[in-house]
Amino acid sequence: MLRPRSLKSRLLGLLVAVTAAVGVSLPAAPQAAAASLTQVTNFGTNPSNLAMYVYVPNNVKPDPPILLALHGCQGSGPYLYSSTDFGSLADQYGFIVIYPSTNPGGSCWDVSSDQALTRNGGSDPVGLMSMITYTEQHYGGNSNAVYVTGESSGGMMTNVMLADYPDVFKAGSAFMGVPYHCFYTGTVKGWNGPCAGGQVSMTPQQWGDLARGADPGYTGPRPRMQLWHGTADTTLNYNNLGEEIKQWTNVLGVSQTPSSSDTPVANWNRTRYNNSAGVTQVEAYSIVGAGHQLPIQGTQMAAYAIHFMGLDGSGTTGGATGALHAVGAGKCLDDPNSTTTLGTQQQIYDCNGQANQSWTHNASNELSVTVGGSTLCLDANDKGTANGTKAILWSCNGQSNQQWTLNANGTVTGVQSGLCLDVTGASTADGALAELWSCNGGGNQQWTLG
Repeated sequence: MLRPRSLKSRLLGLLVAVTAAVGVSLPAAPQAAAASLTQVTNFGTNPSNLAMYVYVPNNVKPDPPILLALHGCQGSGPYLYSSTDFGSLADQYGFIVIYPSTNPGGSCWDVSSDQALTRNGGSDPVGLMSMITYTEQHYGGNSNAVYVTGESSGGMMTNVMLADYPDVFKAGSAFMGVPYHCFYTGTVKGWNGPCAGGQVSMTPQQWGDLARGADPGYTGPRPRMQLWHGTADTTLNYNNLGEEIKQWTNVLGVSQTPSSSDTPVANWNRTRYNNSAGVTQVEAYSIVGAGHQLPIQGTQMAAYAIHFMGLDGSGTTGGATGALHAVGAGKCLDDPNSTTTLGTQQQIYDCNGQANQSWTHNASNELSVTVGGSTLCLDANDKGTANGTKAILWSCNGQSNQQWTLNANGTVTGVQSGLCLDVTGASTADGALAELWSCNGGGNQQWTLG
């Protein structure tokens, strides 16, 4: 964006500093056998002459979902590919990632002009949509499973794309962004200092009306939104997180009062805003003490983002359903004798395809099983947070001891406790009991759903 040199310099400095800070934990460069980032030219209408790069993993799934991943100021598509975990997660789960670059290279996205803030109005969003269409037509991408994420200016553009094209995207995850229209100047790639400084505040209705105005004739379902911000961000003020929450809770028709609040990882304060069916529509993360540096590679941030969007197979509405396989034992999590007795500790048993081994992980992070006409939830007994806490069945109540995160590394962690779902004593025998234990990377803490 055209703005004071000091701000550009600050962003460039942050880019270098963050790369240095996390460099020691970056994964090794992809091996020769791995898929590679490919540049695509002549991909369609492209009014601002953007560059398109696409990553198709070797194990791409049939009818693959598409993730549009947007860099920040001073970045590029290839930089975002190498400095975040979205590519390795695509390898794991088989979705396609589009990594665009702005023009001129290293500039910010246009989130400030009338063209950009209107459906099919021109500028960067039109070129980004052409990339998505090209990926659907030439790589078999699933037009019913398109998602967007971005950092900094890319987080701003994530907000813009969900407002401009609510029929295209199923969900988005914006890191360090600002609400749609907050950065408006009426000029292409303008710089809005009050918005950057967290000085723009509106009512939820005002923010919602602005977002709905991007595509005023649209009355269909709206994409779900996940939001991230560091409390110590001095480049795009932390106040913008609260304004984004106002906007998207209003757009999605849910209360501004959180349905739940928790700390899934140390210093991550998460709030969720659910609809009447209990499905999370807006999810917000305040990262205590973090500056302008999200998502940090080597953490679970990108994994939490793709989980929210359903790109790890968890789904976004009905969730994923299937057997929960205990990898180390080669068996399945099992409700003993299909009992509906509350408090029954769960076990592993030979996989048999029966209802008492069919688990559903929904958008509210519950793991439930339906037996004898009753749907019950996996529960940390008595809200325990100590090693050895029993993993039991209980009536579903939406509390955090019944919320489970299916992590990219194969672990299943309790939201309340942070402990891992564990097969007692690393047993491989039928009837071995499930409990919670400190995460240790053992095979008895590895699970796959489906």
